[in-house]
Amino acid sequence: MSGLVLKLGPHERVLINGAVIENGDRRSRLAIMTPNAHILRLRDAIHPEEANTPVRRICYIAQLVLSGDVTAKDAQLQLLRGIEQLSQVLTDPDSRLQLTLASKAVLEDQHYQALKCLRSLLAREERLMAVGPT
Repeated sequence: MSGLVLKLGPHERVLINGAVIENGDRRSRLAIMTPNAHILRLRDAIHPEEANTPVRRICYIAQLVLSGDVTAKDAQLQLLRGIEQLSQVLTDPDSRLQLTLASKAVLEDQHYQALKCLRSLLAREERLMAVGPT
């Protein structure tokens, strides 16, 4: 994650390597220079009771790695299995691309990137679940 730039709004909170950091009164930018830093925007965090759909559950597991609550090693198999299960349902080219990128990121211990790819599927999942089975 070398060179990641976070743009934070006033009073926005972010979790970096287990420490919660809150921005001040003005917008700001932080450059994260430490490779493989664990970063999670708290406004994007999924709470346990919100992990109630397939994509949200997998996002939550990736989030647990970023928060330091689970080791990457312990989460890897669960993440890869979950991504594989999603690939059986989300078969459109864009979803397949995001799932492939998420798998690659998990294998490379880039859980922030994996979460980013998986989060891109949340709106699609919401639309599919609203329509229901055909």
